[in-house]
Amino acid sequence: MNIARTYAGIEPEYAQESLSKIILLPVKYDGTSTWIKGADKGVDAFLEASENMELYDIETNSEVYRKGIFLADSIVESSSPDKMVEAVHKTVKHYLNRNKFVTLFGGEHSISIGSIKAFNECFENLTVLQIDAHADLRKEYHGSIYNHACAMYDASQNTNLIQVGIRSMDKSEMTVMDQEKVFLAAKMVDDDYWMENAISLMTENVYITFDLDAFDSSIMPSTGTPEPGGLYWYETLAFLKMVFEEKNVVGFDIVELCPNSNNKAPDFLAAKLYYKMLSYKYLEIEK
Repeated sequence: MNIARTYAGIEPEYAQESLSKIILLPVKYDGTSTWIKGADKGVDAFLEASENMELYDIETNSEVYRKGIFLADSIVESSSPDKMVEAVHKTVKHYLNRNKFVTLFGGEHSISIGSIKAFNECFENLTVLQIDAHADLRKEYHGSIYNHACAMYDASQNTNLIQVGIRSMDKSEMTVMDQEKVFLAAKMVDDDYWMENAISLMTENVYITFDLDAFDSSIMPSTGTPEPGGLYWYETLAFLKMVFEEKNVVGFDIVELCPNSNNKAPDFLAAKLYYKMLSYKYLEIEK
């Protein structure tokens, strides 16, 4: 008899779909990346690391897995970027309509397009908080509007997009970018109030899309396009905790883990980040 895999190896009583508050939707897609390939393998690396992670969070004095985390079947649609986006949109909408807290793990950043569309259809006046090294605001790239370099274009047109950690972009993206809502990494270094200022621009409902290359490449080298000059662990957690405390985070995704079999530390960082974000979400609810 085969026993279904559960998130982080949690007991089946905390992993049933009907009883779980949280849905973890893996999306194994790497169809449009243009440099280092392997983001489709990020899901398995993340899940393996999660199984070796302590499930008691010291900071929040909580075990958030007890809220129930259902590991959904992975989306593996890869015939075309548009069909992948459609599959993500349909699946996310399915779980949102069942009042679940939906989270995604990729996969490259184009998976966020379908997810953001679904959330925007379900929540009024949505803010998308993008934490990322790259602007991802191209309208089209390499013949597709669903390329990873276009991941935030639709969000920029249809939601309140806040961009944090940006340090790489094409000049053409300046025509789309709302510079008052962009926090460039180089300027954040000397700005003691960037966290408060970013939050002040957000509406009540917030969806977070977290590209792991937002982190400095010294602690997160395992991405498709690592960039120096990024965020570090504790400042990132401080910002995320503030967002969860002050806003209604309605869901999130984490993308662009491109695992390296010779260095498991970045996989574990991704696993801890996911669990931390859940811990902050449900700590806020319980207050």
